[in-house]
Amino acid sequence: MSSESFSKLKKLEILILGYNRFNKTIVKQLNELTSMKALVVGHNNIEGFFSFSKLSTFGNLMTLDLSWNKLNGSLSMQDFASLSNLEIVDLSANSFSGIIPSSKRLLPHLKSLSLAENNLNGSLQNQVMSSLVVLDLSANNFSGEVPKQLLAAKSLNILKLSNNKFHGEVFTRDFNLPLLFSLHLNNNQFTGTLSNVITRSSSLMVLDVSNNSMSGEIQSWKGLLDLKELILGSNCFNGKLPPEVSQLQWLRFLDVSQNALSGSLPSLKGMEFLEHLHLEGNMFTGLIPRDFLSSSSELLTLDMRDNRLFGSIPNSISGLSNLRILSLKGNLLSGFIPNHLCHLTKISLMDLSNNSFSGPIPKCFGHIQFGEVEKKYKMFQESIIFWLSAPSEYPDIWVNEEKDEVEFVTKNRLDSYRGGILDFMSGLDLSCNNLTGEIPHELGMLSWIRALNLSHNQLKGSIPKNFSNLFQIESLDLSYNKLSGEIPPQLVELNFLAVFSVAHNNLSGRVPDMKAQFGTFDESSYEYNSLLCGPPLKGKCNDITEPPYSPPKSSRGNEAKWYDINHVVFFASFISSYIMILLGFATVLYINPYWRQRWLFFIEECIYSCYFFALDSRSKLYSILVKLDR
Repeated sequence: MSSESFSKLKKLEILILGYNRFNKTIVKQLNELTSMKALVVGHNNIEGFFSFSKLSTFGNLMTLDLSWNKLNGSLSMQDFASLSNLEIVDLSANSFSGIIPSSKRLLPHLKSLSLAENNLNGSLQNQVMSSLVVLDLSANNFSGEVPKQLLAAKSLNILKLSNNKFHGEVFTRDFNLPLLFSLHLNNNQFTGTLSNVITRSSSLMVLDVSNNSMSGEIQSWKGLLDLKELILGSNCFNGKLPPEVSQLQWLRFLDVSQNALSGSLPSLKGMEFLEHLHLEGNMFTGLIPRDFLSSSSELLTLDMRDNRLFGSIPNSISGLSNLRILSLKGNLLSGFIPNHLCHLTKISLMDLSNNSFSGPIPKCFGHIQFGEVEKKYKMFQESIIFWLSAPSEYPDIWVNEEKDEVEFVTKNRLDSYRGGILDFMSGLDLSCNNLTGEIPHELGMLSWIRALNLSHNQLKGSIPKNFSNLFQIESLDLSYNKLSGEIPPQLVELNFLAVFSVAHNNLSGRVPDMKAQFGTFDESSYEYNSLLCGPPLKGKCNDITEPPYSPPKSSRGNEAKWYDINHVVFFASFISSYIMILLGFATVLYINPYWRQRWLFFIEECIYSCYFFALDSRSKLYSILVKLDR
């Protein structure tokens, strides 16, 4: 596009060139467009130093969008002197530096200002941005306290201060933002409590104060009926989770993870639109309520790991028909793993590790999808987005772009998965329990699963041969069990397997050939199986003595009766054995005179005993007969 293309458009008022590949030469071609009111060149490849003095001729400019380029330079208050009509400014995702300019004096009409993801620093001044509708200063290096005037800006709809170094208290008596829809204070150093002054923002839809140092108890906030996201994770909140939270019926995202909350869990049964629930990393105790989340059929994520919950998994969990992620890791749950979990057919990630479950692994787990979903159902790919309909002279505004995030152990490490990757991650972790019985061969039907961990249990029997059908598996851990038999050689067909361990079992025979992925596994994958042989182990299979071959017994012989014997052979063997015993006894007496004498004394004593016994018995019998005659 040549410069002459724009020179003829001197009366052009709106120019939108966003989401292209324009470079910095495009800026030089715009100098003659003095009638411009809206200039949008965001999401291009414009790079290098940029001075707002280049726009000094754009006195009528109301909307300026330079976002998502590679521009740098320092923001100076004097650069905005000729742009007094600006209402919407978006300079986000560049490399601008310096401190934020005062807008009240130079930009009296400014309504929306986005400076996110730059290198700006310093503190905010009291007179700055008191009449804004939208303010986004996230992902910079701002510090200090939030000005009281900003916390009382009655026209403010959206305030994003996340990922900076702000400190101090926010929710004091000075807090008064009656038109606020979205408040993001996450990833700062804020302190204090989350008091009831937040209810002054009765239209609030999103509240994110995660990753700060806030404390105190969580309030009920009955007045925030429009709240859709409540994110309080990674703070120091204590006390109980108030049951009134379930009255926030429009809530879609609830995160109170990594705090010091305690007590029993409320039932949360009225939250029918809830999609993501994070309760992990607290000190919740007691049983999971029997009617827990009984109305939340839209739930996608349920993360309750690392608490102190005990008892069994209630039946209400099986009613969460759309659930994709279930994590109960690190609790005190016990009993059998219930079969009703197999009703969660859309599960991708299930983590029941580090509990006290016992009994067998449910065979029906082989019928759960574990990642086998149609590509069109990308539940985590898209952000959770809300729209704020602004007045007609302003564009609609993004309220939030929150993405879900969970942790899961795979490949022997704890990884965090966020956003769209959750649509492709799948795994089952039953490790560190007291499970018994054999590994169900039905698990070999999980052809889409990427991680399977059954380690640290009491499982016995052999490794199912159909595990060779786990075509997508990347991590398979069967260590620390009582498995026996051979390692199926068919497992070498698993082309994506990166981590494999059968250590600490009773396996025997030759290990699979060191080809494909099995060529990357060392001795640690097989250690403490004394009867395994072959590389990479030191023991060679030729050095191991095999047990002698024993032919199978005839089935006909097993059916023979006890009297089906050869009588001639039987009596001949009996008589010969008897004669041999007598001859052996006589030989001993002949050779050893001492034993011969003892034998004769024994015979003599037996004779005398028999004689006196017979004589005594005869006398007694005679006495009885005499009495009977009388």
